[in-house]
Amino acid sequence: MLVFLTAVFLLLITPGPGVLSTAGVGSAFGARAGYRYVFGLCVGTNLVALAVVTGLAALVLAQPGLRTVLMYASVLYILYLAARIALAGSTIAFIQSARAPGIRDALLLQAINPKAYVVNTALFTGFEFGMPLWQETVWKFLLINLIWIPIHLLWLAAGIALQRLALPSHWQRLINVLMALSLLVVVYLAIAMS
Repeated sequence: MLVFLTAVFLLLITPGPGVLSTAGVGSAFGARAGYRYVFGLCVGTNLVALAVVTGLAALVLAQPGLRTVLMYASVLYILYLAARIALAGSTIAFIQSARAPGIRDALLLQAINPKAYVVNTALFTGFEFGMPLWQETVWKFLLINLIWIPIHLLWLAAGIALQRLALPSHWQRLINVLMALSLLVVVYLAIAMS
């Protein structure tokens, strides 16, 4: 189980659309909007996990046309997000919007987030606990959420803290480029895994 917990931590702490957008919401809109957004992401990631566990994700992704459409939609959205981050210049701008993204936005992001599917598939199919499958599945949902929630709250706190810092413009620009590159790695991994 320790190997599973380590895998959960490492897979969830790495930058992806969920955590980067969480930090962005915290940076741009503060804690209250950030908590709503994290709640939506949490519900969304658990729905993705449920789709993986029940086989619904495999059934949908087995349809070549639909799989291609979903892959392009997620890749285009992540490329768009990476471009907005990289081109933000010297202002740390994970995301910019006239209104705070809410629960619905977070649910939609998770629905097309390739990292959510890859991570959940790896976690639910790659580790055995030596117990009946239903017990193992319940334990995995519980343990994943016990790690998922604090990690996303830490990214939210990081976004809020970055907004409060008065970093020099060259550091802000470097942070933006590194975040954008992280998202491009996610896109590469999503394409490579498909």
